[in-house]
Amino acid sequence: MEENKKKITTASGNPVPFYQDSMTAGPRGPILLQDFFLHEKLAHFNRERIPERIVHAKGSGAYGTFTVTHDISKYTKAKFLNQLGKETRVFLRFSTVGGERGSADSERDPRGFALKFYTEDGNYDLVGNNTPVFFIKDPRKFPDFIHTQKRDPYTNCKSATMMWDFWSLNPESLHQVTILMSDRGTPYGFRHMHGYGSHTFSMINANNEKVFVKFHFRTQQGIKNLTAEEADQMRAKDMDYAQRDLYTSIENGDFPKWKLYIQVMTDEQTKTFKWNPFDLTKVWSQKEYPLIEVGVLELNENPDNYFAHVEQAAFAPAHVVDGISFSPDKMLQGRILSYPDAHRYRLGANFEQIPVNRCPFMVNNYQRDGYMRVDGNGGSTPNYFPNSFDDNREAREYAEPALHLDSAIADHYDRNANDDDHYTQPGDLYRLLDQEQKNHLIANIVGAMSGIEGPKRDEIVMRQLCHWFRADMNLGMGVAKGLGFSMDKLSEYMPK
Repeated sequence: MEENKKKITTASGNPVPFYQDSMTAGPRGPILLQDFFLHEKLAHFNRERIPERIVHAKGSGAYGTFTVTHDISKYTKAKFLNQLGKETRVFLRFSTVGGERGSADSERDPRGFALKFYTEDGNYDLVGNNTPVFFIKDPRKFPDFIHTQKRDPYTNCKSATMMWDFWSLNPESLHQVTILMSDRGTPYGFRHMHGYGSHTFSMINANNEKVFVKFHFRTQQGIKNLTAEEADQMRAKDMDYAQRDLYTSIENGDFPKWKLYIQVMTDEQTKTFKWNPFDLTKVWSQKEYPLIEVGVLELNENPDNYFAHVEQAAFAPAHVVDGISFSPDKMLQGRILSYPDAHRYRLGANFEQIPVNRCPFMVNNYQRDGYMRVDGNGGSTPNYFPNSFDDNREAREYAEPALHLDSAIADHYDRNANDDDHYTQPGDLYRLLDQEQKNHLIANIVGAMSGIEGPKRDEIVMRQLCHWFRADMNLGMGVAKGLGFSMDKLSEYMPK
């Protein structure tokens, strides 16, 4: 029976006669340098861990389908949306944002919601979060913000002082911080939360008419969150509960679903919108710009190997398809550049040849060489264009309409000039909550701000309290009371 089993081989296919015993000079002797399989095995082991993502390091993912249920061809000519009932294979990766790969699924943190559509016009990546807004509105601020969410370079510990110092100095963060400090900051797994494209994108129809859109994925499992106490208990009970919950539900045939909706704003409407419609710290009112149903997303297939699919999955907002495009959203513009660059560093220049990232339809270009080139490298065909030997052409029919810019003057504009209302939307969000949720929000803020320490503690706390008061007086009073700050102490810091 032994001869019917498959032989173990080296990476080059040579059979390995002794997998568990090294070659030594005698039974007790030293190992011989010529034991090349020992070197191969240990060298590969040393390299099993690729660099983890700087953000969104811990993730879970699954394959599924997106099915069109409503006709939106008046807005877009995207082929994967052009027919009722049309199905497109997808891969969705969920994640936490600030923690390392070994961190807990129940941390108070936004959740990534990154979706790859394998369409006939190439892969389309919609890379968002479980929140409709973000902490900052200019990509120059991103490294500084993420540094405050990671570890203090002095103590190597997470630091509430760093976080609140940054947030208190950047009131544009208040909307996202309010969401984060609510129970929405600790969702119950991945199946019970909404997903958002977050940015403003554009759609282009067959007549080359453009509108701007927001993407909303609404969970069909119902919203379910953990309280702060439940999240703490879950960290002690099961650090991987969200991963386990997603895997188990799909394995048992209980396929999670989300309905996709869009909001639409015309170019004319962007000029009269109360705020900058391309500001990632703001939402569009659903009363003014109602949700339009598009289709259903279903996850129905667990990856057969976590590393091959989930860890090597690479998403980039730069990957759009005909009929969907960008907007002047500054954060989106920054991500168009930074995401593919992060993948080239982490996975190599040919990261899009990895099966989970590879377009299942035709890929045809003049990119050659680099680490891990595994597709034949173009064979004997030319690596330049134009040439006299192949019959490739530029696909001019996919060209977008001309981009009209608001200004011909390039400068470093203050991101908050004429757009410094950081308080209305967070205040509106607070006032929408029921009393229990308001109490949870205040308690979570107090708990998080209680960790601020050091000689600048009072200054940071007072600065942040001013933001809470500006958003809503009752919210500010609740946080101040929870932190033990009297009105006398507050008066000198209050906005005049």
